[in-house]
Amino acid sequence: MIALHGPRSVGKSTVLRMFADAHRVEVVDLDDIEVREAVAGNLGLVTGGPTPLCIDEYQRLPEILDGIKARLNREGSRPGTAVITGSTRQDALPATAQALTGRLHAVTIWPLSQGELEGVRENLLEGLRADPDRVVPQHPSSPTARESYVSRVCAGGLPLAVRRSEASRGRWFDDFVRQSVERDALELSLIRQRQAMVDLLTHLAAQTGQLLNVSKAAEAVGVDRKTAEAHLRLLEDLFLVVRLPAWGKTLRSRVSARPKVLVVDSGLAARLLRISPAKLTTLDPAALTDFGHLLETFVVGELRKQASWLDEPVTLGHWRTSDGAEVDLVVEFDDGAVVAFEVKANERATAPAFKGLEQLREALGPRFRAGVVLTTGRRSYTYADRLHVMPIDRIWRPVSLDQTET
Repeated sequence: MIALHGPRSVGKSTVLRMFADAHRVEVVDLDDIEVREAVAGNLGLVTGGPTPLCIDEYQRLPEILDGIKARLNREGSRPGTAVITGSTRQDALPATAQALTGRLHAVTIWPLSQGELEGVRENLLEGLRADPDRVVPQHPSSPTARESYVSRVCAGGLPLAVRRSEASRGRWFDDFVRQSVERDALELSLIRQRQAMVDLLTHLAAQTGQLLNVSKAAEAVGVDRKTAEAHLRLLEDLFLVVRLPAWGKTLRSRVSARPKVLVVDSGLAARLLRISPAKLTTLDPAALTDFGHLLETFVVGELRKQASWLDEPVTLGHWRTSDGAEVDLVVEFDDGAVVAFEVKANERATAPAFKGLEQLREALGPRFRAGVVLTTGRRSYTYADRLHVMPIDRIWRPVSLDQTET
């Protein structure tokens, strides 16, 4: 059984309907109150129907999972019994919704990647893992200007927002937040502190790409730390924010153990902060700082999406030491090989930008495959042993992995 999880309006229902059409079965849409009431009175009939069962927004009626479990108990766990979608993590729902633990494979659908928007297959992580020296010289120059990065960051990747005008997109994001907090969050936990939830989300947007400090967040919002932590977990369960854990804590005693917090979509973060493309293109110091945090959120999100469709499992995290060395994203492959990234909003990568990558290379030795400083500049080149500079758009510009190609 497969569960497709992800933010509201990310495209889960579209994927499910395409799957159902291909298998000539119907989708049970539990977002429809009439369908939900009918299913609630006939759980056995619905869950006993033709497979694969296709259930959309199952969190609206968590008891349906009990019906699926009962069927699996009778017939045995056969692949392809059901595909379900939900805008919250399964383990965030009441106990009855956790009945399929061990029988359910969860797949997260993230917002659209830049490659999906461009209609190309991104494979930078795959290329850097295989042969960085071959990949880096490809696409030696970039056509993407800073203004284009600003536009992409503010648009984000949520399908119903990304193609809209700036004003229309802002209204859509406002509705998205309201529905997530007033409908999804309240249904999950009966939280009545709606404004506190919105305030916490906005505060986290202002901290996106930075180390998470729950105590300061609680103080800023005006709630106690326990409440802030509960609200934070709920925002994670709704796929509005994600924690990027600290990586490599055993490498050095001085390595930070605190996670970073990131809003799941850079466009949503920009809207929560009321930051427009026009503001980000100025040279105002505050705007430059905001752009740096939003750009890191955007880049880490793009690389997370790319990592999610690799054939092998990977571990993502950030690396930071007490003496100020840091790496924005570390990608560790199943065999221990590591590719690492530092994101800079500048056009040039100066020596200090490599400090963290150099220390990580020293600590890992041959496990360190490549370290890349991603910039808003135009050139790709090798800076030093296994250290490279690339424009950010290299993330979604396909690379050739054909060893016979000259």
